Parts: sequence; C-alpha cells; structure tokens
Amino acid sequence: MTGIATTSSGHRAAITVTVLCWVLVVFDGYDLIVYGTVLPALLAEPGWGLTPATAGLLGSLAFAGMLVGALLAGFLCDRLGRRWTILACTVWFSVFTALCAVATGPEMFGAFRLLAGIGLGGLVPSANALGAEFVAPRRRSLVATLMMSGVPIGGSLAALIGIVVLPGHGWRPMFAIALLAVVVVLPICVFRLPESPAWLRSHGRSTEAERVEQRFGLVPEEGGVVERVGVSALVRAPFLRPTVLFALATLATLFAWYGLGTWLPQLMRTAGFDLGPALAFLLALNLGAVLGSLVSAWGGVRFGPVPTGVVACLAAAGGLLLLLTGPGSAVSYLALVFAGVGTHGTQCLIIAAVASHYPAALRGSALGSALGVGRIGAVAAPQVGGLLLAAGFGVDANFLVFAIAAALAGLVLLFAPRAVAAARPARTEEEGVTIR
Repeated sequence: MTGIATTSSGHRAAITVTVLCWVLVVFDGYDLIVYGTVLPALLAEPGWGLTPATAGLLGSLAFAGMLVGALLAGFLCDRLGRRWTILACTVWFSVFTALCAVATGPEMFGAFRLLAGIGLGGLVPSANALGAEFVAPRRRSLVATLMMSGVPIGGSLAALIGIVVLPGHGWRPMFAIALLAVVVVLPICVFRLPESPAWLRSHGRSTEAERVEQRFGLVPEEGGVVERVGVSALVRAPFLRPTVLFALATLATLFAWYGLGTWLPQLMRTAGFDLGPALAFLLALNLGAVLGSLVSAWGGVRFGPVPTGVVACLAAAGGLLLLLTGPGSAVSYLALVFAGVGTHGTQCLIIAAVASHYPAALRGSALGSALGVGRIGAVAAPQVGGLLLAAGFGVDANFLVFAIAAALAGLVLLFAPRAVAAARPARTEEEGVTIR
C-alpha cells in the first residue's frame, strides 16, 4: 500500500517532499562536485605535494565512502525509515564536508572526504525512495529525474561560486559553505518532511500510515505486497536479473559522470585553458546534466526510463568522442552539454526504473544496492583519470575512456527490464514474493 497524491492536499504533500529532498540533493551535489572545482588549487597547495595520481586517489575517497553509505542507507531506510535516514545523512555529510576547510594536510583532508562520502552516498537512495512513495507509479520517472537534477545544479553552483571565491579567497571557504544545509534547510525538513506511508504499512504501522495519509490528503494505492523481504531477495528470482543489470549500468554511468566531474577543469587546463574558462567547461557539463534531467523526465514518462536511458547513453558517448577531434571552444561546450545530458540523465532514469520495478519494502535496499555497486565506478574514475595523465596518455585518453563507459552503460540497459513490476502480476512461490 503506497500513499498516492490524488487530492489537492495530497499533491501539495508530493510537491513538498520532492522540493525538500531536491534541495538536500543540491547540497549533496555541491559537496561532491566541489572537489573537482578546487582540484587545480589543491594541486598548487604549498606543502601538500599532490600529483595527478595522488589527487585522483584523494578524489576517490569520497566515492569510496559513498559506496558504503549507499549500501548502508539502503538497509537503514528500509528498516528505520526514509525520513530519519535522510535527516541523519544530511547532518553527516554537511559536517564532514565543512571540516575539510580546516584540513592541515592531504591525509586529514582525505579522511574527512571519506567520512563525508558516507552521508553523500546515503542521501540519494533514501530521498528517492521517499519521493517515489508520494506519487503514482507513472510519475516516478518525472519525480526521480527532477529530484536528481539537484546534483548537477549543486555542481553548477560549485563552479559558479568557485569562479568568484577561488581567485581571492582560496579553496577552504568552498567547503565551509556546506554547513548551510544544516543551518538553513535541515530545520525545515525536521518539521515538514513526513515519513512514507508505504514504509509504515510495510512494517505493520498502519495506524501511523493512516495518520500521515489523513494529514496530507493521500489515498492508499493497491500495490506491491511483499510477504517475505530482505536484502537476499534482491539476488534471487524474480529480482536477480534486474538487480545485476541496474547495478552494472549504474557503475558504468557513474564512472563516466564522476570521472568528468573530478577531472574536467584540470583536463581543460592541461589542454591550455586558464582556470576561469576551465571551470566554465565544468559548468557546461553540469548545465547539460540539468538539461538532461528535464529531457529524461519527459522521455521517461513518454517512452519509459530504460529505452530513454539507452538513447541518453549514446548521446553522452557521441559528445565525448566529439572532443577527440579537437573542436573549438563553442563545439567543446556543446559536446560537454551532451555528455552531461547522457551521463547524469541516464543515472536519473536508472533510479526511476529501480524505484518503479521493486515493491515498497525492497525499494530502499534496491536503490542502495544499485547505487552502492555503482559507486565502484565512481571510486575508480578519479584514479583512472589521474593515472592516465600521470602516465602521459594525455587529455584525449580520459575522454575516450569515459565515452566507452557511457556506451557500455547503454549496452547493458538494452537487456534491462522495460516493464515495471507494479504494472504486471507476478508471483514467485519460491521466494514468497507477490507483486500486483
């Protein structure tokens, strides 16, 4: 049973949940992508002695934390609730990101980034699980993609703020800004963000679910009933195949997206651009990702998230391959917009597909597993980018590797389920899982 917004107050509740989660995802995106913005400054930090290879390793630490955070939060939000997991993750990643501002060396900085990554990785699956349960299944692609537009918007803000702050004040204030999430947004969420009625019902708390539904004008949807659940259900019929395919597609997509997000300013500086134009290229990538969120929202509703994701992957690969031809600045900006549309847009669509394919009692764990395994790609990408530069392969090698990753994501999605579980009856007696 899922609380679905069918009354005017119910629609307002869906909007409230989506907007509040979106704002938190904006901070998540800022805190994550800010590293790529300050990377040229960190490489020049006196006494730190960073090289491209060590900077890549340092950049991977946040993604390693995100791997742990996504898996842990997927488990927690299915057991302790979506709301409290979201609030805890926000406090966690904001505090540890802000602490990076006082780091005295790469070791301390790396430790704070690793810890911040746990919260950064936990927020996205929890927020998407909550958002998906306040709207009808046919609108989940729209909500997931619009909500996830917060990541590149946060990245765009990091690039814009960096253009203003970095030249005069250095990189440390860029991390201190993270505390705004705790000071400004978190108190609003404490009072205005409700728990999911679907989660409450799946844990036998029907009375509380009814109170939330009455308060926000929600009407229960007759839907997924799971008789026996647990993380092990994700790797057994009927969920094994989609679990593996969605995880692999996420891994390839995040490899391309976060590899570009980490290294693009430095790649453009290596290619001969000054810091300002190099950050402008990062801004183009993130604006493309925002556009990708809007395009994928429309495509996901119109054609389904998986087919739209395949097309988006091809757009990303094409844009990155175009950069290998050495085009001028205008074409390079356009190519990076396509890369942003394809990489981040595809990730939004995968999240929407997962949220729709799995029943409520497994939704958080399914999102956490896909994003958790996917973070392996995010962990590897900064290191691969740094190693390629350190080995003398140049800028084009990075673009080629990220283009191949985007194409592979599209290939994997070709074999992913196109219909959502909620749209077709299915029963697996062996697992005791019924989906209606």
